[in-house]
Amino acid sequence: MIHPTAIIAPEAVVDPSAEIGPYVVIEGPARIGALTRLMSHVVIRGATTLGARNVVHPGAVLGGEPQDVAFRGGETFLTIGDDNMFREHTQVHRGTLPGSTTVIGNGNYFMQNAHVAHNCRIGDLTIVAGGALLAGHVELADRAFVSGNCVVHQHVRIGTLALMRGLSRTSRDVPPYCLIDGTHTVRGVNVVGLRRAGFGAERIVHIRRAIATLFARPVHLGRALDRLERAPMTDDVRHLVAFVRASTRGVCLAPRRELKGRLGASTSTTSPPA
Repeated sequence: MIHPTAIIAPEAVVDPSAEIGPYVVIEGPARIGALTRLMSHVVIRGATTLGARNVVHPGAVLGGEPQDVAFRGGETFLTIGDDNMFREHTQVHRGTLPGSTTVIGNGNYFMQNAHVAHNCRIGDLTIVAGGALLAGHVELADRAFVSGNCVVHQHVRIGTLALMRGLSRTSRDVPPYCLIDGTHTVRGVNVVGLRRAGFGAERIVHIRRAIATLFARPVHLGRALDRLERAPMTDDVRHLVAFVRASTRGVCLAPRRELKGRLGASTSTTSPPA
């Protein structure tokens, strides 16, 4: 299962069921889990751990040193769970400060040339499409979708089932369930994503109403949150409110013109991997 042209450091640990393709390079104390497949010309560097059944396509580099002028050496980590897909030339970097870690969960899909910088924390079943760039310390919650060539500023949080349309950018937190485009502007609710995640019609109605209260038009966000909290809230709305309350960067903005009926707009997306 290990091609004779592969170069594997003696301190690396490779599960006997893993497949290591031609010209793969595994440097340092990396650990490769069961049934993981590294295709040709993959590079795994440093203290990187891959769990089971990951697939890494040609040219990907996982565990490289962070692109951060603050990096001064020392052991840092990249920890990857199970069942992730890394397409061609994806880059994922280790942490910056000694002892720190970049963390990727389970079942995520990274398309070609996706970039995940140092100390990011990626949940489960997310999609990062081709050319998307996540800067350092970004948090991507479960089932979030970052479309092609999006740009995410460092320390930004992207909430559960949020969706960034292609070419959009954000330096503000993206609330759960929202659909954004342009420069961190809320354009609607990710209805398609919610339905695919098993959300019923009643749950979606409550989410739509809450997001309309916060983002259908420019409002005083604190007062809008107070209005939501004075009424009975579902668990989904409570999660949305807590996310906005916890933001230190500020959250995405309402559009300049009222969304009206378009708040419930959805978009066609690729389904997360099973």
